[in-house]
Amino acid sequence: MALAKRFVGLVVILVLMLVMFGVGWTVAKMGIGSAVAPASLTDLERQFTAQMKDAALVGQFTIAGREGTGRPDRYDISSVQKVGDDRWQFNVRMRYASVDVTLPITVPMRWVGDTPVIALTDLTVPTLGTFTARVFFYGDRYAGTWQHGSVGGHMFGRIEKGNAQKN
Repeated sequence: MALAKRFVGLVVILVLMLVMFGVGWTVAKMGIGSAVAPASLTDLERQFTAQMKDAALVGQFTIAGREGTGRPDRYDISSVQKVGDDRWQFNVRMRYASVDVTLPITVPMRWVGDTPVIALTDLTVPTLGTFTARVFFYGDRYAGTWQHGSVGGHMFGRIEKGNAQKN
């Protein structure tokens, strides 16, 4: 009996250690809680974070190989913050089909002159799947390409400041 209790205790400790490791890995991978000090941002980076605070990307997406106009597309962004060299966390609400989820998503983003460009390849977003995308932002517009499995297309629209929907 004592041996069984000891074995169960050991299993519980191992499971807790694995859970803690998994949580730590997820936090590190997503860049949660590791924002770069705002004072260290360039002027362009500060302008971008201000533009994206409580903003919405409102536009359309197309599906390659399917004729017709684009379909409505919307991403409500509560905030954006730099979390490392070329790594940015978008705190975003995404809705499509039956999916409605709010997540912090960390993506690689580089600047081409004065234009921020998201360049992600095979990024797995919890509950949504794996995506590849190239999206750029300029002025009050965004545009790019996306791929989700065997389906992909284009996305484009306007950045609407102060138009993020909380519910």
